[in-house]
Amino acid sequence: QVQLVESGGGLVQAGGSLRLSCAASGRTSNRYAMGWFRQAPGKERELVAALSWSGANTYYADSVKGRFTISRDNAKNTVYLQMNSLKSEDTAVYYCAAKYSGGIYYIGDDYDYWGQGTQVTVSS
Repeated sequence: QVQLVESGGGLVQAGGSLRLSCAASGRTSNRYAMGWFRQAPGKERELVAALSWSGANTYYADSVKGRFTISRDNAKNTVYLQMNSLKSEDTAVYYCAAKYSGGIYYIGDDYDYWGQGTQVTVSS
């Protein structure tokens, strides 16, 4: 079992930045692919960014390319999502997810573990 805890959300003005963190505990000695998802009110959950265990492979949704960066520090069992140039449409609850695999995954149902989510609100 792996437990994931997100932090770093909050209220920010448009154009500002936030860095989300996702700390993993439990069976963290295994290799896990990681993803950041978000869900806005009335909308479906969407994948924002994904990262393989090695960090060699990344994915970004078109809506965040060039603004968001996903990274990981395996020694600290932590994954980050640096969010720059935030827009009001980035407002959502952000979730991190883990998949017991060295690959990279794009579908939420493929992930094995989820955090509780952290709210990001961007004011215009």
